[in-house]
Amino acid sequence: MTEVKTGDTVRIHYTGTLKDGSTFDSSAGRDPLEFTVGSGQIIPGLDRAMPGMTVGDTKKVEVPAAEAYGEPNPEARQNVPRSEIPDDIPLDPGTQLQVQTPNGQVMPVVVAGVTDTEVTLDANHPLAGQDLTFDIELVEIKAA
Repeated sequence: MTEVKTGDTVRIHYTGTLKDGSTFDSSAGRDPLEFTVGSGQIIPGLDRAMPGMTVGDTKKVEVPAAEAYGEPNPEARQNVPRSEIPDDIPLDPGTQLQVQTPNGQVMPVVVAGVTDTEVTLDANHPLAGQDLTFDIELVEIKAA
């Protein structure tokens, strides 16, 4: 039976949960996730769990924050004068927005806080600092 090795392209079904058991993402009802093992297309902790699996195998993978989206970076939070944000932009904490960097790149941010004079925008990944659990099922292997 063929086992997954680095460089193979695989397709998996998965459900990702947080420590409290809540689901943050799942392929249920969608096509399986396809990626090349060892290519850096997915988080490192999940990528490293793939070699040795065979089609039909299931596995529970515990991924610490450091091998997922890392720890929150304080430098990824920025205070912006409230006057620089158009009035029609919602600023409720937790609201996801997109901002354009000075070099033209679009970046997702979350409103982390609001005062009368400033808005704190957080560009950390929403799952930064979280330990994750994935229940995975290997659906297909396309050998390298």
